[in-house]
Amino acid sequence: MKELIEKLTKEVNLTPEQAAKAIETIASFVKEKFPMLGGAVDSIFGTEGE
Repeated sequence: MKELIEKLTKEVNLTPEQAAKAIETIASFVKEKFPMLGGAVDSIFGTEGE
């Protein structure tokens, strides 16, 4: 997730905190809409246990 946070801070001019929250929100949304992808989403975004 660190790499994605860095990319968002550089390309979209978000703070690291904003980028992390955006990633968490997107991951949560995808897991809610597609529960069967929960493990894959956690693996991709590094949000295990969140």
